Amino acid sequence: MIEVVIAGAGPNGLMLACELALAGVRPVVLERLTEPTDTQRANGLVGQVIRMLDRRGLYERLATPGTTPTPAPRFTFGAFPLDLSDLPDNPLYTLLVPQLRIERMLTERAAELGVDIRRGHEVIGLTQGEKSVTVELREGAPIEAEFLVGADGGRSTVRKLTGIDFPGVTSDDSVSRTGHVSVPADLIGPDGSLTVPGFGAIPPFQHLRTEHGLIAWAPSPDGDPKLTTVEWGQPPEGEASLDELRAGARRVLGTDITLDPPTGPGPHLMRRLFGGNTRIAERYRAGRVLLLGDAAHVHSAIGGPGLNLGLQDAVNLGWKLAAEVRGHAAEGLLDTYESERHPAARRVAMHTQAQSLLIQPGGEVTALRELFGELLDQPATRQHIAGLLAGADITYDMGPATGPLVGHWAPDLPGLRDLTRTARPLLLDPTATLDPGPWSPHVDTAPAPGLDTALLLRPDCYIAWQGTTNDGLHEALATWFRAA
Repeated sequence: MIEVVIAGAGPNGLMLACELALAGVRPVVLERLTEPTDTQRANGLVGQVIRMLDRRGLYERLATPGTTPTPAPRFTFGAFPLDLSDLPDNPLYTLLVPQLRIERMLTERAAELGVDIRRGHEVIGLTQGEKSVTVELREGAPIEAEFLVGADGGRSTVRKLTGIDFPGVTSDDSVSRTGHVSVPADLIGPDGSLTVPGFGAIPPFQHLRTEHGLIAWAPSPDGDPKLTTVEWGQPPEGEASLDELRAGARRVLGTDITLDPPTGPGPHLMRRLFGGNTRIAERYRAGRVLLLGDAAHVHSAIGGPGLNLGLQDAVNLGWKLAAEVRGHAAEGLLDTYESERHPAARRVAMHTQAQSLLIQPGGEVTALRELFGELLDQPATRQHIAGLLAGADITYDMGPATGPLVGHWAPDLPGLRDLTRTARPLLLDPTATLDPGPWSPHVDTAPAPGLDTALLLRPDCYIAWQGTTNDGLHEALATWFRAA
């Protein structure tokens, strides 16, 4: 019998597969598509997941060799420029890299770890038993597994087959158009901004709101730039086309904009989307079936929070599910996946809905923006929003353990990125005197020169305990791991 089957070979499913493999579980990934898609989606990564990838040794596969993550000096929120350069603790990181490249990297890493990825395998049914779940496929024999994880997107078949409700709201009053384009070189500024005669500069990777809609300009180091417009109350105009995108930009800006067909090798994107959904699964687990990523939550893409949320879901679930399969899990451990990650999804839903309101046209929204702009002049407000966008404001209930760092994601400490690549629990002990006792086989111990307190890190890098003596250490270990 297979230990874990993952439905969906997108970034979230692949990340989960890698985390399981690091913990000694060899999952099988089932993907409906016979070949990887060439549809370009996300432009990059935003948030704490960038540092998490660095702690797994994966950041260097996406970024310039020899570099490490650095905070972004600026970002955007609700079509406001968000200056982060003066923050004493800037938690917001960005990495400009196409999603297709992220998927390729995770596919390669999964293969290195021995993960079995089976393409052309579509899940059409499932039956749960006391100790297993049987997965039915459109073609081929059923597969029996101890657990099934649905990482199969917002229209998740696994979620529907399991009968998990997907409550939320749907809006249908907006039209978003996005396409790859080319523009005259003399219109591109040294900072990557696009100059529009009769209007001015459109800064790169920002949302620019006017009284008639929204526009966003995204130059790419790997290919053609993308232009996006969002309008309200505009009816469909046949097939999505460059002419339609050009006309939308004219309405938003009030002047013509020079847009030509893309010149790069592609694949090229030209799409139109209507409205949007904000939905969170009623529960993340039903028996031996769990949901991950977009199968568990969908929301506006504004601000690019999707991969940050979904990949961190995978890192949270991976070690817990592996511990359950391997018999190392403390009682109730797997249920903490939902109790910890469901609130994270609610916060993303909250701030993307707020941003979606702030970008709309109209005098009332303009007045709201005027007030919100005054609030953004305060560093404390920008610090709060940076933590919200990064997902760095999340803290977890660690049971009996106490201390100012308990429940928080571990800060960047010297050597930590090398110690966390194995995805094992880690005890940083500056005293060299702490004893994990019967949990020793499950916990790596390392010196921590410069620290004034010992820290117990879960595999997802959240701090489960801190102290200077053994007091409370065994209780904390028992909360998360079963003694050997």
